[in-house]
Amino acid sequence: MSGHSKWATTKHKKAAIDAKRGKLFAKLIKNIEVAARTGGGDPAANPTLFDAIQKAKKSSVPNDNIDRAVKRGSGAESGGADYQSIIYEGYGPGGVAVLVEALTDNRNRASSDIRVALTRNGGSLADPGSVAYMFARKGVIVVSVASGVDEDVILDAVLDADPEEINEQAGGFEIITAPENLVAARQALQGAGIDYDSAEVQFVPSVEVELDAEGVKKIMRVVDALEDSDDVQNVYTNFDASDEAIAQAMGE
Repeated sequence: MSGHSKWATTKHKKAAIDAKRGKLFAKLIKNIEVAARTGGGDPAANPTLFDAIQKAKKSSVPNDNIDRAVKRGSGAESGGADYQSIIYEGYGPGGVAVLVEALTDNRNRASSDIRVALTRNGGSLADPGSVAYMFARKGVIVVSVASGVDEDVILDAVLDADPEEINEQAGGFEIITAPENLVAARQALQGAGIDYDSAEVQFVPSVEVELDAEGVKKIMRVVDALEDSDDVQNVYTNFDASDEAIAQAMGE
């Protein structure tokens, strides 16, 4: 999972440098709205909504915005859009696999934006099934170093939830679980009083492509272009790179 961890670290560093708060807020709000529409507006009975709200709060989304999104999604307030969830597959420079999760109310616009973002940055859109097999759905929980715990404490807390891996990364730890164990692991952390930044099901690469610093720069340009689309929620890649190559690519 090293590539996944390093990419998470890279994205975290990048966010600190040039956070696009408006776009990020909009995507987190959309995620809350869809979760409420799918599973109801009560976070206690809808774990996906609970986790979407937690992530938004950790990103400093105002509570009023969160509350309105829940109401729109649950139907308690008008104005919600009919978002569709779509997965797009593609290739970036250097043969890196790219999976894009979109939530959109306009499939044609989303497809066009994603195709343009890829082709203008040395990539290409691929047929369904072309790269998805290189990824697995996993529960991913991020625990910040600010929580003040170490790997042993985390392992003790989540052991009964059968975690697959605990990866140390810059800024904290990443807990990998089977998707069906995500809620149990998150609740175990809460029960142990351990603060966490996010808990969600993601695509984690099982096959990785090694890149040098120039390769990392190229794939970061692809991801930036994709994330500029309002329809794109998450972008996953399967690159791996040394810490040195990532630092060089980040201009550190």
